[in-house]
Amino acid sequence: MAKFKEALERGKKAHRQQGEDANAPMADFGTQARAWLNDVVVAALEAAKAEVAGEMTIDVDTASRRRVKELTPSLQFQIYGKPGLKKTAGRAFTVNVQLSGEVSVSSPGMVTEDVGNIGDRSAERFRNLVAKLIEDAAKSMC
Repeated sequence: MAKFKEALERGKKAHRQQGEDANAPMADFGTQARAWLNDVVVAALEAAKAEVAGEMTIDVDTASRRRVKELTPSLQFQIYGKPGLKKTAGRAFTVNVQLSGEVSVSSPGMVTEDVGNIGDRSAERFRNLVAKLIEDAAKSMC
């Protein structure tokens, strides 16, 4: 009989704990997603921009970062060749954060690429994709 009383007490305690946890402030998803975009995406794009500065230009659309009320924020960037080189046609990309926390990159004429989750603070997958996009842009300039 003591086992059942202990189980009953554990259940009551768990129920009280669950109620306390429900009252705890939760981090806003939009805030977390914007932080991920700033910490991971913008940092990777700025690093790539510095590395290829002589041959390519990478522009990050800061207006999309200012929309703080969006539940699922996004960020746009463009990769194009430097003026004066053979071709300067650019390509625009959008980084989207879904409600699930999954992040993808898309562009007209491109299959959407998944680049991870906002819970993963590593920028490696995004950096690899940016390197691939820069390589593709360099190929199209030749």
